[in-house]
Amino acid sequence: MDIAAIEVLGLLSQLGYRLTAPRRAVVSVLQAAGAWLTPEAVHARAAKIYPRIGLVTVYRTLGLLTELELAQRVHLEGGCHGYALAEVGHGHHLVCQRCHRVVAFSGCDIDGLVEKLETETGFRVEDHVLELVGVCPQCQG
Repeated sequence: MDIAAIEVLGLLSQLGYRLTAPRRAVVSVLQAAGAWLTPEAVHARAAKIYPRIGLVTVYRTLGLLTELELAQRVHLEGGCHGYALAEVGHGHHLVCQRCHRVVAFSGCDIDGLVEKLETETGFRVEDHVLELVGVCPQCQG
C-alpha cells in the first residue's frame, strides 16, 4: 500500500519538520506520479505547483524523505537514480525500464541467502533493497 501524500506530510509534521510549500510540492508530485521520477523531473513538475522551488531544495527534500524512509530511491542504469514514495513497512519494487512505472510487491524470502552471505563474507547485513527491472504488461503489448 503506497503512503498517501497526506500521510507523508503528517509524518513529517509529527517528526518536527516544517511543512513548507516546496516540501508539499515535492510530496504532491511524487504521489501523483505513479512511477519513479528523476530529481530533475520532480523539479520540473514541482515548479508548476510552487514556481520558486529550486533544484537544490528538491534534492534536499528527496534526501530527507529517503532518510526518513518515506521515499525510496530507485537505482537506474549508469549510476542514475529516481525516487518514488515508499510503501508502508519494508517494500520491494518491480520497475519498468520503458515507462518507468514502479509496482511494489511484498514478501522476499531471502533470509537464507542473507545468512549464507554473512557466513561467507563476515558482513553483517542490516537492510536490503530488492528491485527487479523489466518490462510491464502494458509496455509488452
